[in-house]
Amino acid sequence: MQRVDGWRERLGAGLKGLAMAGKNNPWGGGGNGDEPRADGPSGDGGGAGGGNDGPRNPWLPGGGDPGKRRSASIEDIFKNRGPEGPRRAGGGGNGPTFRLPERPGGKSWLPIIIGGVALIWVGVTSFHVIQPGEQAVVTWLGGKYSDTLNSGIKMTAPWPIQMVTKENVTQVRLEEVPGTNTEKLILTGDQNLVDLSYLIRWNISDLALYQYQLNDPRNALLEIGEAAMRAAVARQNLDTVLTGAGRAEIEQEVRERMQARLDSYRSGISVQGIEINKVDPPSQVEEAFKDVSSAQQDADAAINRSRAVAQQTLARAQGDASEFNDIYEEYRMAPEVTRRRLYYETMEQILSKTDKTIVETGNVTPYLPLPELRRRAQAQPPQQQEGN
Repeated sequence: MQRVDGWRERLGAGLKGLAMAGKNNPWGGGGNGDEPRADGPSGDGGGAGGGNDGPRNPWLPGGGDPGKRRSASIEDIFKNRGPEGPRRAGGGGNGPTFRLPERPGGKSWLPIIIGGVALIWVGVTSFHVIQPGEQAVVTWLGGKYSDTLNSGIKMTAPWPIQMVTKENVTQVRLEEVPGTNTEKLILTGDQNLVDLSYLIRWNISDLALYQYQLNDPRNALLEIGEAAMRAAVARQNLDTVLTGAGRAEIEQEVRERMQARLDSYRSGISVQGIEINKVDPPSQVEEAFKDVSSAQQDADAAINRSRAVAQQTLARAQGDASEFNDIYEEYRMAPEVTRRRLYYETMEQILSKTDKTIVETGNVTPYLPLPELRRRAQAQPPQQQEGN
């Protein structure tokens, strides 16, 4: 804005001078003449009526040096203007005025600054701190494999001559198949479908092979895992898969199949384990599967109750048989005594359940029927309540 304002002021002064005669015209006219000079903004020298002693162009460099004067073009005007206005003669020419300070002896500091920056760059990009559990792959110019670095402080050529890529190789990573809110139908050995989801736990065993052997190691892991799971489930029937009886066998078989295939591909991946999360029937027939499962549970409960009754009856029969054998052994040793004891025990069991008592006449105390009196006493209160 300062430059534009200054230019406006000078342009206004120039136009005003053109309107004036005599010595006020910066381009023409002698000191005493009234005729304007011919060397205007587009002229090339002094006019016919003027000489070389007229006023010079104030925007041209050279100060008061004598010589032939010419008109200033617009390029000259802007060429000779600085941040604060027109440059003065001898003010440093057209080049920059800023210069770096010099060292003792007149030498420049620029080579030392460049060398310091280069040393810092080499130190920062050549030393690498690799944490425990990490490995790093070194490549030439980001392309050709060079070396694998283990944990510690390592040194390489500076970037971009050698590039270092770090990776945690001990971290156990999880892959969920088939993912959240996604159905994965797998065919069982008895031609039924189940919706099965599982987790794959894995880590990197060889970083160089992991990065350069396969195009997409993670996708290869998922594809191999799905193929192994389908092959393992196809060997089991529906009940075994749903009830969980064969899950441990399936998980072990899937892990072994996956590891064998990954090793054959030289993938640099180690499968730590397989975990089956969910085994459900397909959503379209889930209600029917629930009904079948409920009926099977009811049938199992009835079978269990029947087995319990059968076991109790068998145990009772075995006890009676054992008791009979014991009595028979006693009877063989003393038949008369055993026969009389059996008679007494049998009559005691029978007569203990009757209210009648048989007595002989003669010196016998009359029998008091206590059971009959007890029954009458128990039946009397309701009769009294009815009478009231």
